[in-house]
Amino acid sequence: MTAPDRLPKPYLVRTAVDDILANLDEGDAVPPERELAVRFGVSRETVRQALHELLVEGRIERRGRGTVVSRPKLVQPLSLRSYTEGARERGRVPGRELVTWENIEATADMAQGLAISPGAEVMHLERVLLADGQRIGLESSYLPRHRFGHLTATFDPTTSLYAAIRAGGVQFGSAVERIETALPSPREAALLDSTTAMPMLLLNRRSLDTEGQPIEMVRALYRGDRVAFETLLS
Repeated sequence: MTAPDRLPKPYLVRTAVDDILANLDEGDAVPPERELAVRFGVSRETVRQALHELLVEGRIERRGRGTVVSRPKLVQPLSLRSYTEGARERGRVPGRELVTWENIEATADMAQGLAISPGAEVMHLERVLLADGQRIGLESSYLPRHRFGHLTATFDPTTSLYAAIRAGGVQFGSAVERIETALPSPREAALLDSTTAMPMLLLNRRSLDTEGQPIEMVRALYRGDRVAFETLLS
């Protein structure tokens, strides 16, 4: 084992600040860098590195010119339920902001995933996901227009897409979902009130109905400091 005096200073400071945070409530101010540097006898750069690690982990967040204790992460279930259902179950208020709603031509990958011809029309819906007004995710949904084009006239993009699909008589049967880490593009970071250096959780999903026909392909980017995922294994 590594002796305590040989552990990296940022790690020791981060651990000490973690103990401080344990005695604070959500929204409470974190002691400033200068005060922490004096308290622990280290440089402000060391404190800054430790705080950055806690920021990435979602333990703290920037508000104005200060730093405060973050709200616990929104834990979303990995299931065929909608984002709205998962957020409400956790006592959070879900919301969405429309970014893009357009018809595009299917690429080769989209055509294969949606069981349509290359070049066929696909409905692309891009929305920012909100929880209690905070921007937590950016979701792009791709649906075959020949099957779901009617949503253009009836669907409110600030509401649940899954609920609208089910209301049309289509039931979700299964999905394959892949999760990995990624860094956002400058555009994605701006839409999520973040930076290109903040690690994100990237989800790619392909959903099928109960008859095995493709419903959608989804690419969703979630802020790793604000969202976590869980599933039930049995």
